[in-house]
Amino acid sequence: MHQYNISKSKYFYAIGLSYKKADADVRGHFSLDENAKLKLLNQAKENAIESLVVTSTCNRTEIYGFAEHPFQLIQLLCDNTRGTVEEFQKVAYVYKNNDAVSHMFRVGSGLDSQILGDFEIISQLKISARQSKKFGLLNHFTERLVNAVIQASKRIKNETEISSGATSVSFASVQYIFNTVKDISSKNILLFGTGKIGRNTCENLVKHTKNEHITLINRTKDKAEKIAGKFNLVVKDYANLQEEIHTSDILIVATGAQRPTIDKHIIQTHKPLLILDLSIPKNVDANVEELDNVSLVHLDHLSQITDQTLEARKEHIPFAEAIIEEVKAEFNDWLETRKFAPTIKALKDKLLDFATAELETQRKKNSDFNEVQAALISNNIIQKITNHFAHHLKDDGIPTDESLELIKKVFQLEPTTHV
Repeated sequence: MHQYNISKSKYFYAIGLSYKKADADVRGHFSLDENAKLKLLNQAKENAIESLVVTSTCNRTEIYGFAEHPFQLIQLLCDNTRGTVEEFQKVAYVYKNNDAVSHMFRVGSGLDSQILGDFEIISQLKISARQSKKFGLLNHFTERLVNAVIQASKRIKNETEISSGATSVSFASVQYIFNTVKDISSKNILLFGTGKIGRNTCENLVKHTKNEHITLINRTKDKAEKIAGKFNLVVKDYANLQEEIHTSDILIVATGAQRPTIDKHIIQTHKPLLILDLSIPKNVDANVEELDNVSLVHLDHLSQITDQTLEARKEHIPFAEAIIEEVKAEFNDWLETRKFAPTIKALKDKLLDFATAELETQRKKNSDFNEVQAALISNNIIQKITNHFAHHLKDDGIPTDESLELIKKVFQLEPTTHV
């Protein structure tokens, strides 16, 4: 990437781990909450990392950024999570330059999602890019790349049916409940945690179960009340969690805690209790399975539920890939122009120097010299000349490096720095 005059570092990397090789426990070790993300960004700044974007969802944790070696980014991740370098190496992936770019396109377009066509990650990318920009950690290349991925994602959503039909982790959880629990409309359902997945699950429960016995609990009560008001549900205090579990038939846990919030000691009921843990890291301790009346299902199991909707989506993969290639080609065209951007800028500056000197000469020679008109004409000519050179350098049939050297030699251009 050094040759494109976009970064001090030679390489652009994508490092991370996902549901493909890392199970929920391992993904939990590398999960980044908001505080951990901020610490990571601060550390990156201190370590003179020029540009990076960090995402952490239930399915993956990734860093996209410039570095001399991927270990610089891996160390950032391990320093700010419970994961170790050794553990990371067993399940991780590292992509470099063009492969890293391609990876971001596939992730952002829902083709690499745990449930095909799930576009939740694109909003994460947008938020992460904005966050990096606030820290001064988003260079022109990375910002342009994220915007290109957003564009591809939008087109795939609008021009294909890869996200058609109701399929998501939250829908899969409701689907599982339907398939497992009889007489669902009469059951007591407790939703603990009202983050994104919790809200979506709640909406699906209300929409599909016609159940009027749904209770919400969240550590921050006002968040639960906002959602409850929308669906006319009951909200209880966090302090009432144990007694609410006691009266529940189904417990859905979707909190963002870094440690389990539910274990066997909090469960005092002896009637059958189905627990769905939709959290990463896992928020339900595995010891609940020691209780005979408890059935525990985790996010990873729900994500394996494939139905006709998902099978139908697969038919649209080639169309989505074609859109990605089209947008990626536009991005690569822009990237190629970065190779010669400093030379074109230096050429323009040189021509402006010529023009300034000539205008000064003519001003002294002619008392009625029209400086405004002369400056306008010279600027237009300079723009046409630089455009002509730029079009020449864009021509695929012409060796760019040789042309650049010739332009520098003819116009005696000084060595240029990154722009």
